[in-house]
Amino acid sequence: MRAVYFEEFGTLPEVREVPDPVPSPAGVIVRVEATGLCRSDWHGWMGHDSDIALPHVPGHELVGVIEAVGPDVRRFSVGQRVTVPFVCACGDCPECASGQGQVCRNQTQPGFTHWGSYAELVALHNADVNLVALPGDLDAGAAALLGCRFATSYRGLVHQARLAAGETLVVVGCGGVGLSAVMIGRALGAVVIAVDISAAALDAASRVGAAHTVNSAGLSDVEVVARIRALAPDGAEVTVEALGRENTVGIAIRSLAIRGRHVQIGLLATDPQVPLGLVIARELTVLGSHGMPAHDYSELLALVAYGRLRPQDLISTRITLDEAPAALAAMSAATPAAGVTLIEVSRPARS
Repeated sequence: MRAVYFEEFGTLPEVREVPDPVPSPAGVIVRVEATGLCRSDWHGWMGHDSDIALPHVPGHELVGVIEAVGPDVRRFSVGQRVTVPFVCACGDCPECASGQGQVCRNQTQPGFTHWGSYAELVALHNADVNLVALPGDLDAGAAALLGCRFATSYRGLVHQARLAAGETLVVVGCGGVGLSAVMIGRALGAVVIAVDISAAALDAASRVGAAHTVNSAGLSDVEVVARIRALAPDGAEVTVEALGRENTVGIAIRSLAIRGRHVQIGLLATDPQVPLGLVIARELTVLGSHGMPAHDYSELLALVAYGRLRPQDLISTRITLDEAPAALAAMSAATPAAGVTLIEVSRPARS
């Protein structure tokens, strides 16, 4: 198969022929239709993830059609169109038994613990626990983005922060994850304030549901918080940091109302210093969101089916597998492009 492949962290990957994967006993092989270009993949390529062993094929956010199944798979068969959470659960540990497979102690992650979806074929493990069946007419971009960005944002806002209609949501960082959070917040009836240094990203946020935007370019952190509080004088009930920088984590937490809830989604290369004194004084809640188990996808898919969420609207660029190495490297730029880049790998025939 053809895949995006690198042998050293931070060096430009190349597209080359590599051996086809073989399904594990409880796993499947999926022929990749499309996969998202995600900043998590950039972190992995830069060597920020200790699970990655070289050489490596990145990619974790995907849609495709099952090409082969292991002998222990019972619920899925060849020819089904599927996606998968980026955290694949084992199904047997205490976390899985309690329904919290997104923090499974034995988890696997395509593109991190093993080769991923920047390839024509990808192996996925424990298929009966992790695969999510999809309709054939669902846009490939919408389907791929459900595996990471939308699932992580949805669980963070709905299951973790319990965002309610009428509450104010501040989203700091309007890349793919941030824009997903903006869109979901609007669908839930929240008043969304989007914060970014990029005018293009803020325009995109406005298009998908932000009621207000704050351009933080050239402003101090104190000035950014002041701009946010001019729009929400008592502070926001919920904030999301979707960029992964120490100062923007602080901005998000300082923008909260008393007893507000902060959701941390952006990945950080190193652990940040955060204003814990404020967390104590205002009784703030700081939450993480690490994906969503497959059994919770039905409610997210329902929002897509009803048209209340249109993940495909976030896709700004569609590229081929051959263009993926340069696109991954371009994420090192200080100001990422607005919207989401989708890598279109194949166009399987529909049965």
